[in-house]
Amino acid sequence: MATLVSKPYEALSVGDTASLVRTLTQRDILAFAGASGDINPAHLDRDYAAGSIFRGVIGHGLWTGALVSTVLGTKLPGPGTIYLSQSFSFLAPVRVGDTLTVAVTLTAKEDRRQVRLGCRAINQDDELVLEGEAVVLAPEEAREIEAPDVPPLLLPERGERLEALIGEVAKEGPIKVAVVHPVDEVSLRGALAARRDGLIEPILIGPRARIESAASAGDLSLDGLFIEDVPHSHAAGIKAAKIAGAGEVQAIMKGALHTDEMLEPIVDRVHGLRTERRLSHVFVMDAPSYPKLLLITDAAVNIAPNLAQKADILRNAGTLAAALGIETPKAAILSAVETVTGDIPSTVDAAALCKMVERGQIEGVIADGPLAFDNAVSPAAAALKGLKSEVAGVADILLVPDLEAGNIMAKQLDYLGGAVAAGIVLGARVPIILTSRAEGELPRRASCALASLLLRQEW
Repeated sequence: MATLVSKPYEALSVGDTASLVRTLTQRDILAFAGASGDINPAHLDRDYAAGSIFRGVIGHGLWTGALVSTVLGTKLPGPGTIYLSQSFSFLAPVRVGDTLTVAVTLTAKEDRRQVRLGCRAINQDDELVLEGEAVVLAPEEAREIEAPDVPPLLLPERGERLEALIGEVAKEGPIKVAVVHPVDEVSLRGALAARRDGLIEPILIGPRARIESAASAGDLSLDGLFIEDVPHSHAAGIKAAKIAGAGEVQAIMKGALHTDEMLEPIVDRVHGLRTERRLSHVFVMDAPSYPKLLLITDAAVNIAPNLAQKADILRNAGTLAAALGIETPKAAILSAVETVTGDIPSTVDAAALCKMVERGQIEGVIADGPLAFDNAVSPAAAALKGLKSEVAGVADILLVPDLEAGNIMAKQLDYLGGAVAAGIVLGARVPIILTSRAEGELPRRASCALASLLLRQEW
């Protein structure tokens, strides 16, 4: 609706109609709850809603009603319309994913610019979900105005794309995962949530007493779970590497221990988990202000990688992008500027990596760099800089110069930008599920989904 056109009272005729089509998303439910204050758990709490008569989350009835207002105010009669009264009958629930066609039809013209309109909403199955009548004052004169510019609505910590990914991956059945040292409530809860999703069959490795204490503190059930009782976190890491090397589990998941402590026995070649590829970490960011998942690497394992190591980091990210179904992912090699200069070594590395991609030394990706962050993710910024690139503004992968830059970037997106970050380490013979110890359930569940996706690729 780049232009809004109003239809004045004199030009209206009985039978005039207008409509719109809209699909309900979880984001719509959250936005409506935030704006209205209606936090009825029937709309927001999956467990509560599962026990309701609707057997699941439903949208607010007045969200559908608001779509009627949208048609009236923007299409028929359009700008200048004044609402006088409205009646609604709600005939069927509207669920996330339902696509509604909302229509108004003029039924009567009355005195003093007053008109009546019948209102209906049907879903994708042609089921009537809402009907009613609106009484409005029609505009006095015809007007054509440019539609106001509304900034995008950012809702933090939701992760809709990651939730959708979890739902798809769970259909393939669980993978066996060694969960290393889950001795606090957060890490244990995340593993159990992934189990509940059907993503993993966890083996808990750590001091039994501490695991059971964490379960008790969080009112979590350990029924049906095997606990490998070891004395401390170091022993848990070694045991996980050993059983992964023996093929008893398909992936390893970090619990409440430091990353280097968990990775040390994996890097040690004695357990057979090392490959010729360097280990590297990828954050998969679901950022509300970006139109697709964004891969950031390496922000957790390699501190100051050299050119050869960056090449492996890019190869690993390409492998994960392929598992996510991204065809020929676009990789932005980041620095502070877009020009190659010897004063900034990361720009030289970026140029070299792009040449390696061009010559087939790194396969499966398109790369451009050096690119600053804004030019990698913003088409407007790239255009202002005059960058002609397949990657600029639409990157799938951001390869950062070093761990510090990547870690700061990822956590800024997480804590200030409302993103949700899954994390995985590639380059070993099994995927390593690795999130920050401060992360909650969704990042851990989504990271398990990434491991499952990778295992379905040629690993």
